[in-house]
Order: sequence, then C-alpha cells, then structure tokens
Amino acid sequence: MKLASVRTGTGRRIGVVDGDTIAVLPAELGELDEAIRGGADALEAVRAAARQVVAVPLAEVRLDAPLRRFNRDILCTGWNYWDHFEESRGKREGQDPAEPPKHPTFFTKGPDTVVGPYDDIAYDPQISAKWDYEAEVALVIGADCRSVSEADALSYVAAFCVANDVSQRDLQRAHGGQWLKGKSIDATMPLGPWLTTVDEVPDPANLRIQCEVNGVLLQDASTGQMAFPFARIIAELSWGMTLRAGDVVLTGTPSGIGNARDPQVFLKDGDLVVTRVEALGELRNRVRLTKLH
Repeated sequence: MKLASVRTGTGRRIGVVDGDTIAVLPAELGELDEAIRGGADALEAVRAAARQVVAVPLAEVRLDAPLRRFNRDILCTGWNYWDHFEESRGKREGQDPAEPPKHPTFFTKGPDTVVGPYDDIAYDPQISAKWDYEAEVALVIGADCRSVSEADALSYVAAFCVANDVSQRDLQRAHGGQWLKGKSIDATMPLGPWLTTVDEVPDPANLRIQCEVNGVLLQDASTGQMAFPFARIIAELSWGMTLRAGDVVLTGTPSGIGNARDPQVFLKDGDLVVTRVEALGELRNRVRLTKLH
C-alpha cells in the first residue's frame, strides 16, 4: 500500500493511494501515525476500509507529511554513501575523520524540522548562510525492537518514504563537531509523499535516488551504493537501544551535495527542490524566506 496523510478542514485523515487516485478514509479510522503503531492488524484494517471508499483524484487533495506525532527525534545516518564521504574530504573545516567509518554514523534531528511533500522549506539567511540539500530514503519502523540481527532487521520495517535532509553547513560545523544544530532548523525537512509498505518494494537495495534544484539534476545514485545497507543500519542502531513503531530513520545521502561542489551550490529563496526515489514517489518543495530568528 501507499499510505498518505490527507489534510482536511477537520484534521488529518488516512489516504490510500492507487496510481493517480486516493481513497480518503473516514475520520474514525484515525491518523496514519496510529495505524503504523498498530502494526499488521491496523494496516489490514486500513486496507479493508479503502476497498469500501470511492477514490477521488489525487490532485484534488492536499497531502501532509505522512507522520507527525513522533516518538522522538528523527534518527539519521551520516556518511552512508562512500562517494559522498569522499567528495567532502578536506571540506569539513577540520572535522574530517581519520579514516572511513567502520560502523554507521548516527545523529538525530528535531521533529519540528518536518514539512509535507509539497510544503515550503523555510529559509532564513540570518540563521545560516549555507543551506544544503540531501536526498534520502527514510525507513519507518513498524514494531518495537531491540538488538535485532541483520537477518531479521527488515522484518521490523513497515514502510519506506522520501526525505530531504536540508542542512545548514555552517551551523553543522560550529558546535563542536556535533551535527544536531545544523540539522534541526524548523520546517526544513520535507517527508513523504506517502509511506510505501515494504511489500511494494521488492528490491530496496536497487532504488534510484535523485535531487534536482531548479530543474538541474545534482544528485543521482542508487541505494545499492550504500556503505551500510538498510538491514545493517537497523541492526546497529537497535543494538541495546529500543526502536519504537513509528520511528523514522533516515539512511544517508549520496554524492552531489552543494557544500562539496566547486563552486559551492547552496539553496536560496525561491529555489524549487525536487527529491525523488524510484517506487517511493517525489517531493516538490519551494524554498521560501521565513523569519526564524
């Protein structure tokens, strides 16, 4: 299934996407956050309810970020494409690691970063002078788990979606090498356009991931190029640490980021950022001047 959150005048409702149509479910089915936390039974109830609803054109509804009521910060993975790790060598302002990491690099970003698949990305040049794009695949955990094996890890994933981990590079470098601040500016991370359940993604290790800015293709890679595949990320992140149903895990960005280009390319007011992942959909977000200070 492709599960969306639909904005209505009375709140958010679950939508089930099929091609260019969407079945918007009754309000009593609750929100998508609840269905994801409810596990397989809740998702089957959503599937059954969608069969009883007359679908409408997808273009007629307004989609929100699929999830809004997060358990915690968004969980993130850095340096997970070797070409991205290498393109930034010597450009991290003295914060280069001595050698390529042997384990996934984890950090978090605040949940207030999240915006919908077609919402504006907030931009305030007084907060940062270096707003960078990062196309990513996001995982949504479907069941509580801890210390899971790599072999079992994907059985705890409910769905995949698209994200853009818009980052403020100067803030990322300014706080002792810790990335939280430079990754947590409000209203800067598009997420969506819907959740694609794992049964609809037969080969997650072979998804094309792209980012365009103003029609120029700046990132173009495959998830097969990951340094640490999805299962390894979940296994290592869950080692001794409980992951909860509904947790969102970003899995890293490929090469082509603006900070590593020569000349550098940073986002500015009015830019159109398009982020797409094969089989998972497309985000279209305009960068808009927003007072954040």
